[in-house]
Amino acid sequence: MSHPADATAPAAASGTFAIGGDLPVIRLGYGAMRLTGDGVWGEPPDREAARAVLRRAVELGVTLIDTADAYGPFVSEELIAEALHPYPDDVVVATKAGLVRTGPHQWVPVGRPAYLRQQAEMSLRRLRLEAIDLWQLHRIDRDVPIEEQLGVATELQQEGKVRHIGLSEVTAGQLARARELAPIATVQTRYNLADRAHESVLEACAQAGIGFIPWFPVGTGDLARPGTVLDQVASDRDATPAQVALAWLLQRDPVVLPIPGTSQIPHLEENCGAAGLRLSDEELTRLSDGADGSALGYLQRR
Repeated sequence: MSHPADATAPAAASGTFAIGGDLPVIRLGYGAMRLTGDGVWGEPPDREAARAVLRRAVELGVTLIDTADAYGPFVSEELIAEALHPYPDDVVVATKAGLVRTGPHQWVPVGRPAYLRQQAEMSLRRLRLEAIDLWQLHRIDRDVPIEEQLGVATELQQEGKVRHIGLSEVTAGQLARARELAPIATVQTRYNLADRAHESVLEACAQAGIGFIPWFPVGTGDLARPGTVLDQVASDRDATPAQVALAWLLQRDPVVLPIPGTSQIPHLEENCGAAGLRLSDEELTRLSDGADGSALGYLQRR
């Protein structure tokens, strides 16, 4: 496996992307959802260990930290401020609003303007920020006109409380409609080597220069079984399947900003090591096509 020149900050080898054209981040980020209790609910088992993961992420060169008011709820944002404030100049904190938590593993969209504004204000307080670098609508609430939901976002932007606006889990059609209403800088959605249902959204983002933030980026499913193409490439490169999956994402398109999350420092360090892995065109094709009868085609048919 190849390594970046600066081994102390390996994430930097993934290169940079300018969110909204003016907010540069290292492309390999960190997702802070897992720094909570089971079901993304409540406190983590060890609060100091969670803070240590965040500090280590920045040491490893990560500059994009993604969270949401719903993680905990509130716990993830609090931990980020406790661990990193005052923030290094190059660290970008992205958060979200629009999902209410009614219990572990339960997520309910709420897009009423007054609620979204309240949550943005509370995120500013918890994160100890004067402006949120990237504020994302966690879900579009089907019971509230999208014009009203994005209207709050643009108001917050005009007031200087939000720098850039993002979306989460939208279709290509919804993205097109949203862009008529607000300047959309990023889209976050589930996307990985084994799950490419949102390929059309990625293509729309690539064409428009919009940051595409895949969550669950190391999802490999049965692709990591012994003998599959992913297993073979990982073995050939002396890498883990997760590292190969992340490397594939980073080479998929320059707008892709993976945010692998973990609560363990060794796993974090493994993920950041993927930034220095450069797959050949032949390996990329094999992985994309699921050559040799690997589990990829099977997963896509499920």
